[in-house]
Amino acid sequence: MTTILVVDDEQDMRGLIELHLRKSGFDVLHAENGDDATKIVLFSSVDLILLDVMMPEKDGFEVCKKLREFTSIPIIFLTALDAKTDLVKGLMLGGDDYIVKPFTAIELTARINAILRRTGTEVKDGKIIKGVLVNDPGARQMLNGDKKINLTLKEYELLHLFMDNEGKVFSREQLLERIWGLDYEGGTRTVDTHIKTLRLKLGSVAAKYIETVWGIGYRFEVQE
Repeated sequence: MTTILVVDDEQDMRGLIELHLRKSGFDVLHAENGDDATKIVLFSSVDLILLDVMMPEKDGFEVCKKLREFTSIPIIFLTALDAKTDLVKGLMLGGDDYIVKPFTAIELTARINAILRRTGTEVKDGKIIKGVLVNDPGARQMLNGDKKINLTLKEYELLHLFMDNEGKVFSREQLLERIWGLDYEGGTRTVDTHIKTLRLKLGSVAAKYIETVWGIGYRFEVQE
């Protein structure tokens, strides 16, 4: 299921947006400030961020700038401002779109779906499609086109995490913590071994989606 992070300091607004999004079939996380949003993005699977501009302490522009240091997750600004200079500023900082308050549920859903299509995240019948890969979370199954890929549990969890965070760089330590847990006593070689076997099972095209970021770890990015 596609997960949307709603970042807004107003609890009522977060609740209203969450209600609309869940009716449209999205899973929803929420944060009331930029620091909480950063933590959620670092440790949870998020497909798109709805980011309010007018927040105390750190406004949406500052939060966007911080997020863009480590993730390319799509960001849609929620703003009461209609000044073109502010909107351009948001887009220049790495935002993907904006929507001016007040907005309708239909408009919000349409903007989200348009960004997901543009960034290569297609959701169909609950399945997440990235390039030739199809992830069916309900069945815990991964397909290459229409062919099932026989993955171990850890391989599936790794690929699921990657597909939910396209463009994000994970260190080996982060992957070890997220997939194997804090109590796991093995070393980071475990991660490298699983990535190697995962690439072999994915085939020549999809294997290229998992990129090695030398000196850091790995990143998933669909190659055209």
